[in-house]
Amino acid sequence: MSRSDVDARSVAVIGMACRLPGASGADELWELLRNGIDATSVTPPERYDVDALYSPEPGPGRIGSRRAGYVDQVAEFDAEFFGMSATEAVELDPQQRLLLMTAWDALEDAGQRPDFLAGSRAGVFVGNARADYLELTFRQGLEAVTASQFNNFRSLIPARLSHVLDFRGPCELVDTACSSSLVAVHRAVQSLRARESRLTLAAGVNLKLRPDEGVMMTQAGTLAADGRSRFGDASADGHAPSDAVAVVVLKPLADALADGDRVRAVIQGSAVGNDGRTSDSVLNPSLTGQIEVLRWAYEDAGVRPSDVDYVEAHGAGSPALDPLELRALGQVLGEGRPADRPLLVGSVKTNIGHAEAAGGLAGLIKTVLCLEHGQVPASLHFETPTPQVAWDELPLTVPEKMHDLPDLGRPSLAGVSGQGSSALNAHVVIRQADPVDAAPEPAPSGTPYVLVLSARSPAALDALAHSYTEYLGPDGPGAAHPLRDICFSAAVRRQHHAHRRAVVGASHEELAAALRGAASPKLKREWKERGLLLAAVADRYREGQLVDWEEVFGRPGRFVPLPRYPWQTRRYWPGEEQGDSRGDLAAWVLREHARTRFDDGSTLTEIGIDSLARLRIVVELNKRSGGDIDPEEFGRLRTVGELRQWTRTLEATAR
Repeated sequence: MSRSDVDARSVAVIGMACRLPGASGADELWELLRNGIDATSVTPPERYDVDALYSPEPGPGRIGSRRAGYVDQVAEFDAEFFGMSATEAVELDPQQRLLLMTAWDALEDAGQRPDFLAGSRAGVFVGNARADYLELTFRQGLEAVTASQFNNFRSLIPARLSHVLDFRGPCELVDTACSSSLVAVHRAVQSLRARESRLTLAAGVNLKLRPDEGVMMTQAGTLAADGRSRFGDASADGHAPSDAVAVVVLKPLADALADGDRVRAVIQGSAVGNDGRTSDSVLNPSLTGQIEVLRWAYEDAGVRPSDVDYVEAHGAGSPALDPLELRALGQVLGEGRPADRPLLVGSVKTNIGHAEAAGGLAGLIKTVLCLEHGQVPASLHFETPTPQVAWDELPLTVPEKMHDLPDLGRPSLAGVSGQGSSALNAHVVIRQADPVDAAPEPAPSGTPYVLVLSARSPAALDALAHSYTEYLGPDGPGAAHPLRDICFSAAVRRQHHAHRRAVVGASHEELAAALRGAASPKLKREWKERGLLLAAVADRYREGQLVDWEEVFGRPGRFVPLPRYPWQTRRYWPGEEQGDSRGDLAAWVLREHARTRFDDGSTLTEIGIDSLARLRIVVELNKRSGGDIDPEEFGRLRTVGELRQWTRTLEATAR
């Protein structure tokens, strides 16, 4: 294929976000990789009592490792931001909660306004294979099963995202075991190529809340004893499970370039394929199946396999699977490869563990970071190469230190592999984004601009303002970007919320000082008229009025990355959300079920207490009062004020 043909079929990665062991975002992941950190840890008690189950010897009900990879604060969620009551948040699978926040982070990273995408044919594809939260509820017995469990069926994971964002395109859960999220990327790419979607979110989510799979793998002899993935090493002894939530925002490359998006990397091709009957059982991997998918992926990408610089392997740390994968890579990507340019092969699983259905997305984000930085970090725990691989015959290198990608006068090329116990293999081909055009001539010194920021609560707005002051500081990432581009991106590429702030300044320092509450600086005489205009714009913005940003900025600016939304989270977990209801019943009902702010005149429907919530409340109140609540009487309540009066009467009667 010619370059023009390739570009017409290629898909841009325009945004990404993640929550991984040891990393709350992509920048943190790069620091973790660069510093060679193993982020796995001992199983926290809130998951399960690992000491009660642990045994170095396999046995019924025993688990062979105390360690795995865990995301911190999985119970934390900003329910108010997403219009959920406390009760809804507690009942909702944390996989959905964390995916909502991570998807929003990814859209902000991409400079895509969710309010502008609402109602469009945007698609959502999510790789997932666990429903631990639902299973834990079912284990409590049939009396614990309520209608709210409908919300935690796995098909609802992508549906929740599409519903909250009002995306009208395809919305699919992909479950092919450990290749799920990479297959979700493939499906997202196909949807964009077919113009079925104009923008897609591809995601993977995996939270390990129960020990069952670990016990099963212990019985099968496939669980790593020390909870570490030792890809390619002679001491590799199995799977080291981990949590992960990861999202990428994808768009056709031509559209991304036309829209002025930041292209972080380019997906040039992909392929998926099943082993069929090329292995002796459905659970055993196949060399033939892996070789076929690799060849199909590079054919789809129009790339010679020998030109690829780096492959993020499936790399699970399995003594049986790793040698097979390395042989397949050596055969396909080693053919015709110059002896002085061996293929670098690594695995993010050595840093964070095996994120199962989300592992492919974690590997994809790592690979995009490698292409952006032009470097491949070390693959950890690689000390003695496995003797099951003929290393002298295969042009492969597992990096034991940071490697620079070679400068060959072309964009670097990489591949990402995923394999599932479903015998479904996936491979995605990625190239480095083309260099960004030089920035236009900087504005004359002293040119003032207006910086706007907003949030959904006063506390979040204060936190965002603090983030911007650090961002604009001399050591902050904003120092690398022209002031005009920062202000343009904040005004045009971010959704605007109810709580707002706007400041005017002619330098990074002046804007940071204004956000800290300093008096507005005096503008140069030639900028006074523009300063007065911008001050009026700031007033209109703070008052919630519409602003014509094209009129304010004139020609479009370049999109540059900005501080993330500062989530105002609290902990939502079963058994922890309900305080003592004997003090103020109305306060308890409103705290647990209201989705928005309210006053006595607000109707219960307006604040999210719908018919299903009313049923929940009656059941809960009957448990607390011994069954004295009349559902019809409660059903006649219309406003918050009526609710307060009704509960006061109820409490007085009880006394």
